[in-house]
Amino acid sequence: MSILWMQRGWRASLAMSIAAVSLAACQKPVPSTDTVPAAVNPAANTVQSAARNVATTAASAHSVKMWVRYPQPNQSLSPIAVLGKQIFFDKSLSASGQMACATCHSPDHAYGPPNALAVQLGGVDMRSPGTRAVPSLRYMGFTPKFTRHYSVPSPDGVEDEGPTGGFTHDGQVDSLHEQAAIPLLAANEMANGNAAGVSAKLQKTGYADQFAKLFGADIFNRPEAALTKATLALEAFETEDRSFQPYTSKFDAAMAGNVDFSAQELRGYTLFNNPAKGNCAKCHIDIPGPGGRPAQFTDFGFQAVGVPRNPEIAANHDPRYYDLGLCGPARKDLAKETNFCGMFKTPTLRNVASRQVFFHNGRFHTLEDMMHFYAERDSKPSKWYAQRNGNTLPYDDLPAAYRANVDRVNAPFNRKKDDPPALNDEEIGDVIAFLKTLDDGYSTQSGAKRAE
Repeated sequence: MSILWMQRGWRASLAMSIAAVSLAACQKPVPSTDTVPAAVNPAANTVQSAARNVATTAASAHSVKMWVRYPQPNQSLSPIAVLGKQIFFDKSLSASGQMACATCHSPDHAYGPPNALAVQLGGVDMRSPGTRAVPSLRYMGFTPKFTRHYSVPSPDGVEDEGPTGGFTHDGQVDSLHEQAAIPLLAANEMANGNAAGVSAKLQKTGYADQFAKLFGADIFNRPEAALTKATLALEAFETEDRSFQPYTSKFDAAMAGNVDFSAQELRGYTLFNNPAKGNCAKCHIDIPGPGGRPAQFTDFGFQAVGVPRNPEIAANHDPRYYDLGLCGPARKDLAKETNFCGMFKTPTLRNVASRQVFFHNGRFHTLEDMMHFYAERDSKPSKWYAQRNGNTLPYDDLPAAYRANVDRVNAPFNRKKDDPPALNDEEIGDVIAFLKTLDDGYSTQSGAKRAE
């Protein structure tokens, strides 16, 4: 239970070291904090001072090498994973005959959405819209089970990190196989309605004999068991197949010492870790985990960041409808825990530059807009939120009663109206340059040199 605490301790040291390397490599100071209000800048002098003190000891100007133990790819898939792969790509398992898991989770797009739609269309006629953006299925293997209160040791005793873990945007299930059942049954996705519908379709597939050989000759007479076995096969495929956890980004190559960041990427990495500037690594943890586990770029926690309401989502045309994340409407068990309303799970940032939709509601379609929202949310609220009678409605995708849940304490969300933004345009460009190093495909093997 001390993993997050240890990682955040490492993060403080890392921020200082990165800042030092950035100074030595780029001959450019740690991004200026002169324009940041003093009240929200307690760590800036510490980071800059540490950078100055150790800059001359940086071993390599652009190197950020760390000890990372990358997983060895399986030589072959197990029989159940082979079956799961067939299920994953099989459109005949949907009511429309036009939708498979891979339709929304495209392997050519890091198992995320293949287009810029805020939500995907599905259902019996492929015209029923979803209510949330499709997440990537890559790098899900280390997701912990959901807990309301994730407590970790801290210098002051025990710190409650709040809700943590689980799958989907609201953490409503604790395993990949439970997650896989959701789209198979959902009316606006594969629309089977019940286990019997899934079982009947499985029995008609070209791999039905293979399914029965693995799970019993009478498996299709037991629909609930057939559905469970199908989702377990999907889980096996998503766990065993290397394409779901390739670790082939430039970032991984840099961690392994096989490439150096450019000057701009290194500046972006500095800002990503600077707690007074981007502060991205507070939630998107970018250092190796226990046993040298590669950085996952998420703490698996939940945050309310006040993303603007998205008019592209059909459900939002009803002014009474709100997606409250942890407390509903998709998730039912936390409806009364109103301090969680508006919180959504922190996604991994791996392959973020390959996406065309961002946040749980797909409100933004470019990294530039996403980053400007982070930097300017409260300093320029009229730029992001709806207007009524000449007044800005901040956090307009939450009922007024829950807007106090939105994070206004941690940078970059600690500005007041008309304050300078946490990051200027040049700094945003630097962070984006770093984020692009997180896309897989730089190399052909985990942490390896660039693919020729």
